[in-house]
Amino acid sequence: METKIAWTPTAKARFDQMWPMSPLLAGPPIKGMERIKFSEIGFLMGIAGGAAPVTNSGFHAASDIVTTTADGRDLNQVWADMLEMLNAVNGSRQALIRFLTFSVTDPNELVPQAGTGVDFEEASEYGEPVGQRIQPTYFNMGYTFKWYDLAGRYTWQYLADATQTMIDSVGNAAVEAFWRKQLFEVLKCVFNANNLTATINNQSVNVFKFYNNDGTVPPTYKTNTFLSTHQHYRTTGAGTLVAGDLDEMIDDFVSHGYSQENGYQMVVMAHTVQGNVIRTFRSVANGGTGAYDFLPSLGKPGQIMNTTQQIVGQAQVANTLEGLNVIGNYGPLLVVQDDWFPTTHIFGFTTGGTDSLSNPVGIRQHRQAALQGLRLVKGKQPDYPLIDSFWAFGFGTGVRHRGAGMVMEVTADATYDPPAIYA
Repeated sequence: METKIAWTPTAKARFDQMWPMSPLLAGPPIKGMERIKFSEIGFLMGIAGGAAPVTNSGFHAASDIVTTTADGRDLNQVWADMLEMLNAVNGSRQALIRFLTFSVTDPNELVPQAGTGVDFEEASEYGEPVGQRIQPTYFNMGYTFKWYDLAGRYTWQYLADATQTMIDSVGNAAVEAFWRKQLFEVLKCVFNANNLTATINNQSVNVFKFYNNDGTVPPTYKTNTFLSTHQHYRTTGAGTLVAGDLDEMIDDFVSHGYSQENGYQMVVMAHTVQGNVIRTFRSVANGGTGAYDFLPSLGKPGQIMNTTQQIVGQAQVANTLEGLNVIGNYGPLLVVQDDWFPTTHIFGFTTGGTDSLSNPVGIRQHRQAALQGLRLVKGKQPDYPLIDSFWAFGFGTGVRHRGAGMVMEVTADATYDPPAIYA
């Protein structure tokens, strides 16, 4: 659908009269001629006169409008295909963010960890029992926060002839950039082991990562105690991922209480390169070295485990987790394959579900609801925002549950290094 301008006969006549003199409109009136007020005829100019300077190179101009490609294909269909592709890409990003994160609005919060509980004592005939007092452990978790923006600029001549699909494509590109930026910052928070600090009310607050040998003693869970050197950024100690690495990850989550019995789903995220390795993992009972066998999910190509054996226990898992590509499971771990992750690392985490309070990473948004999410902000001409408009959002990240995630680098080196892109 093309953008139309409703002309009055008087306005159209005045425009036809004055438009050839447009370079002079910004100057003093010419004798016998009246300077046009474009607001009266429906135009509010974002650029006036001459060639656009370098700073305006981001404007969509009339010369950008092409109706067909060189091979004769309708450009509207090209735009539509691009929007469909962007929506599909954003679907997987959004699903990953929802399972990894929980939205917070406070710059820092007290997040409870597992406590030690209370105990009964043997009753005496005349004495009263001691009063119970639950003393959960809290971490004061801080979150970073930054504002981001992106301009969308158009000349009125572009809008006069551009189709709705073309204009929509600019907005969809902004939405794609919004989700891509969020996912990048979440993964940077996950893969980088170094704690950060955020200045909140003129005070420095720690922005924690998963347990990283920073002197913090994880809370005791059941009979499991930990040292201040506890580490969730590890290396495989060999150049190839093996089943024992996943066994190590599972055992650590369980030791902190992040188990299926307590309502958590364990997930390991891997690039296709490592996903293909995980597909080969077998239990000791089936001639392998692991505690479990990798089992393909429903709808995925089958595997011959052993001609004399069959799957026992848990049935095959679904091949999707709210849009995420689940290739199978290794014991309690769902194996999600996604090439957003680097080939050199795998990432395991536990989740309570979509946007669950139990999810390991917090995404901080502004306290004011009107300033949350992606917003379209009017430009310098408030009555005609499409001439000059801005997409803006603000957010930050930080780990909420330090024991609910673990990163492993596949390397023989004993020292963990993050992927270069997230360093």
